[in-house]
Amino acid sequence: MTAKDLMRALSGGKGVSGYESDLVPLLTQGFAPLVDEIKEDKLGNLVMLRRGSGPEPRKKVMLAAHMDEIGLVITGYEPGGFLRFSSIGGIDDRVLLAQQVIVHGRKDLVGVIGAKPPHIQEPDEQDKTVKMKDLFIDVGLDDETLKELVAIGDMATIAQQPVDLLNDRLAGKALDDRAGVVLMYLCLEILAKLSHSADVYVVATVQEEVGLRGATVSTYGIVPDIGIAIDVGHGDIPGVPAYDTLPLGKGPGIAYGPQVHPKIYQRLVELAKKWSIPYSVEPSTSPRGTDAYAIQITQHGIPTALISLPLRYMHTAVETLDWSDLEAAARLLALFICSVDSEFVEGLTCF
Repeated sequence: MTAKDLMRALSGGKGVSGYESDLVPLLTQGFAPLVDEIKEDKLGNLVMLRRGSGPEPRKKVMLAAHMDEIGLVITGYEPGGFLRFSSIGGIDDRVLLAQQVIVHGRKDLVGVIGAKPPHIQEPDEQDKTVKMKDLFIDVGLDDETLKELVAIGDMATIAQQPVDLLNDRLAGKALDDRAGVVLMYLCLEILAKLSHSADVYVVATVQEEVGLRGATVSTYGIVPDIGIAIDVGHGDIPGVPAYDTLPLGKGPGIAYGPQVHPKIYQRLVELAKKWSIPYSVEPSTSPRGTDAYAIQITQHGIPTALISLPLRYMHTAVETLDWSDLEAAARLLALFICSVDSEFVEGLTCF
């Protein structure tokens, strides 16, 4: 399986926060040739270990990227075979109307999200966003059959397969943050050709979109010497200032802020410059919002960094990335891991 094959399969797969288990067999199959151990913890995180070549006890570097996606949950029935729903994770009401979805009931059902058409709207409704509470899913079934196949609490996901764009770009759903999972795969492919003394823990975390829960649990289980969260940052688009975005095709963002240890940041920047790896500096003023926050505050504190992949149209069905940014980030992370030794880790105990 190539990294691009894995990306497409992950993007098209289902794994709403708290219900990521369908992705585990795919990831296990893909990562198995690159790691020494794979296990699933009690919360559902997939924890993979690639052992280093140094003497025991080896230093531990943890990479974490979340595999869950935002989605919908069925909340009720309406006469005529319609389903009411709510969201799991942050979904903008404006992107839902007229979407095709898959309701994951006793069997998968294709449906569409409908609402009152403009012809019969009241005048004061026509200039307003249709709220989620006024939307419904239509799968084409009668009331009785619908209730047999779909239960309150069943999940639904946007029915969107990845689309190849020009210039090696990809659009699809759930690239936040399955692109980060694929980045870890690319990093391991590079490490397989290099020598690294530290043990590398690669974790596909769960439930990031609803509170960083997977990263919290997995970091407690590993207690790494260094933790690096991999997530997505806002890609450049018209109408948004450049200082609020990361340019696509110009490498990853290296975050700098209260959740980032300055010596790890400095080492990442030095390596990027030394090896001519493109990157952007990403000012990150709030520590919350990514797995980096959960990693940083585990137990007595973990020296942490954050790598961000530029992604356009976040939390929509057409999230868009540039493949070269993943390759650049994977090289940078692999070189960083190879540079980690006892002296560097011991130097992280003070700023």
